[in-house]
Amino acid sequence: MGILSIVAKVTHVPTMLLSEQPGRLAGCRQSAIDGHREIARRAKAAGVDTIVVLDTHWLVNAGYHINANAHYQGIYTSHEFPHFIQNLSYSYEGNPELGNAIATKATEKGVHMLSHQVETLDLEYGTLVPMRYMNEDRHFKVVSIAAWCTVHSLEESRRVGEAIHAAIESSNNNVMLIASGSLSHQIWENHLYEQNNGTFTISREFHRQVDLRVLDLWQAGDTKTFLAMLPEYAKFCCGEGGMHDTAMLFGALGWDKYNAKAEIITNYFPSSGTGQVNVIFPIR
Repeated sequence: MGILSIVAKVTHVPTMLLSEQPGRLAGCRQSAIDGHREIARRAKAAGVDTIVVLDTHWLVNAGYHINANAHYQGIYTSHEFPHFIQNLSYSYEGNPELGNAIATKATEKGVHMLSHQVETLDLEYGTLVPMRYMNEDRHFKVVSIAAWCTVHSLEESRRVGEAIHAAIESSNNNVMLIASGSLSHQIWENHLYEQNNGTFTISREFHRQVDLRVLDLWQAGDTKTFLAMLPEYAKFCCGEGGMHDTAMLFGALGWDKYNAKAEIITNYFPSSGTGQVNVIFPIR
């Protein structure tokens, strides 16, 4: 019987890569990088063999989709931020069996979901950035699930999360599930970016205040209140990918029955107008 050992919501801001390089941004995201590495350390200590990533940079316009290749290898340059992420080499092992099982369980729950083993289906940077720091030694297998869902309901995504947990339990795997996406996600308007030191600031004070309230709710274990506000939070604070990653995450945790207190691993920080954090949701 498989086990879901660790669940986390994590940042994937491209400035983490620039933080590694000499120049004006050197070291600027070290705390976020350290947070990823701490989460990976805990995953190894827990015996995790596979990381399932809910990727809010993989956009899908019909159905739910899983990249479940046996092996991923390529050189990635971001179309969105080619000046931030370019020529990023990657190579990871996959877990097709688990990906297929997730799609099967979702289908049983009435959600149209497909698992793909297509060599030319690349990973997106919502997966690649966390894996750069969490999986540097290729210790973990990887499964990537699309979580930028344009014509989907949060209720469907909740059921996808339930399917993920059910598939894990029916497998022989020890799994870490990560929702790779921001909190609020209103990127600075282009003409306002420079004058507001956009790399390091939030674009809307309202969004920052709501983000901080959400973190308070998570740390208090008040999942019911958070879920009651999730649809409006996703809408009015421009949640990344519609916050479908977060709906899947809480679906896997048990939805409103989950009441454990979250642990902040990397403190809240703004980036290019958005709100970011690394946080673990304990399994008990």
